[in-house]
Amino acid sequence: MPDSAPLVRIEGLHKSYGGVVKVLQGLDIEMKAGDRVVVIGPSGGGKSTLLRVLMGLEKIDSGSVSFAGKSYISADGGRTAIDAKVRRSIGMVFQHYTLFPHLSVLGNLVLAPMKVRGEKRAAAEERAMALLTRFGLAQKARSYPAQLSGGQKQRVAIARALMLDPKLMLFDEVTSALDPELVAEVEQVILQLAQQQMPMVIVTHDMWFARNIASRVIFCAGGVVVEDGPPEQVLGSPKGERTREFIERVFHIRH
Repeated sequence: MPDSAPLVRIEGLHKSYGGVVKVLQGLDIEMKAGDRVVVIGPSGGGKSTLLRVLMGLEKIDSGSVSFAGKSYISADGGRTAIDAKVRRSIGMVFQHYTLFPHLSVLGNLVLAPMKVRGEKRAAAEERAMALLTRFGLAQKARSYPAQLSGGQKQRVAIARALMLDPKLMLFDEVTSALDPELVAEVEQVILQLAQQQMPMVIVTHDMWFARNIASRVIFCAGGVVVEDGPPEQVLGSPKGERTREFIERVFHIRH
């Protein structure tokens, strides 16, 4: 895929619940392979729904999503078509870990490669241990989720998503459920991925993190893109009054 071609193209995306609660109202976004897009905005503005749509977890009312030049998600006559092969190219980490409590850390990591790819256990465990070592969790391989801190659980969740070699990573408020002293260890892992040029879309309320990791910041409100630009512009000198009010309010709350 040429460097100039979009990795993700979202066109005219509409999503409602019960046809009444309109969450996305004509969203248009393009991102290139090298982009690290941070999505900010008020609660209920469609940020998490956008990630869930990109992961193929939500049906859409209308619009389309293409990935690496291929049709990925489309809506026709009230039905949503999702290309399962493309979906396997995308990894997502949720706010609340979603680890399997009955499996060890190692078991959580090897399950998907063995089930989805038919990978041999020995090969999957070798790759899993390499990731756990990289994230400072090798000594926790035989532990169970209940024995881990929140920060450790989230790092395991990130490692698990990477086991399927995603071409795009989605992070949905992955530090918001953590105690403040645990936030940095998770953010450092994501910063590592950014340094390795992993394309990612991140929903966060942490403006410091957004400023440090984003190549682009998108401010969404009312189900549409209100402002889109480099972090120093959107976070430092927003053009729109709506964006400016949101940034000032968030920074005031944080301080």
